Amino acid sequence: MINLNVNGTDHAVDADPDMPLLWVLRDKLGMMGTKFGCGIAQCGACTVQINGVAVRSCVTPASAVTDAKITTIEGLSELGDSPVQKAWVAHQVPQCGYCQSGMIMAVDALLKVKPKPTDDEINAAITNICRCGTYARVRDAIHDIAQA
Repeated sequence: MINLNVNGTDHAVDADPDMPLLWVLRDKLGMMGTKFGCGIAQCGACTVQINGVAVRSCVTPASAVTDAKITTIEGLSELGDSPVQKAWVAHQVPQCGYCQSGMIMAVDALLKVKPKPTDDEINAAITNICRCGTYARVRDAIHDIAQA
């Protein structure tokens, strides 16, 4: 059994200790907001927060985060109205939407440590891939939040 705290709730999960957190979240806990993209920590679709830090869950063994607070897109805001989510709607960021939960989690983590990030800081921290190319809208949404 692996004990995890996900979105403020403790879970005892019957899973192999090496099972990636992504699959524990999706297959064992039924949290489908975190997406599988590449499986090699490159695209960022699987981004969650571990103790407030953006982490790629597809390469993070569940056993490595047993003493951590894990936040998924489902736990970011009960009503889907966190500042980042509101900015996403206002700037019509998503197109297909597949990468957006991971992108939102990465942006939220960045803004916790850099409330007014520069473009260079955004480029360094937000390495998630969006196949639809909504990067300009993402940047506009981040700057909007920073100015609020």
